[in-house]
Amino acid sequence: MKREVTLQVNGEPYTIIVDTRETLLDALRYRLGFMGPKEGCGNGNCGSCTVTLNGAIVDSCLVFAVEADGAEVTTVEGLAVNGQLHPLQRAFIETGALQCGFCTPGFIMSAKALLERNPHPTEQEIRLALSGNLCRCTGYDKIVRAVMAASEALARAA
Repeated sequence: MKREVTLQVNGEPYTIIVDTRETLLDALRYRLGFMGPKEGCGNGNCGSCTVTLNGAIVDSCLVFAVEADGAEVTTVEGLAVNGQLHPLQRAFIETGALQCGFCTPGFIMSAKALLERNPHPTEQEIRLALSGNLCRCTGYDKIVRAVMAASEALARAA
């Protein structure tokens, strides 16, 4: 069965026709062209598809697109403003917190949600907040350092 769905993605309105069994991840990637969220596991274990849905982080592989009808969605592509990378995006690059980059968008979205709740997290709080995201290429130390660096950069900019 097909259904019309209206989404606000990264501040822009979209109306698409989706199958009622289609995930938000598939709608974002294959209907709207947002390639940041990735399918790593398809069952909510890896966090590679993390986006915000009405301000809450979700694994977009676990949400049906029809459930997001009328919602605001933010993907990693929506974090840059006027061509300027978000401090988290910059920090991941500067600290070498990415290797293949597959998991990076999910880590960045989870880290952004953490920094919005807690602008000055401890290392332990960062590790806990990112525990739903898996990386197979790198150790987590550089990722944690990237989040700490972004926290400091955001504090300086405030």
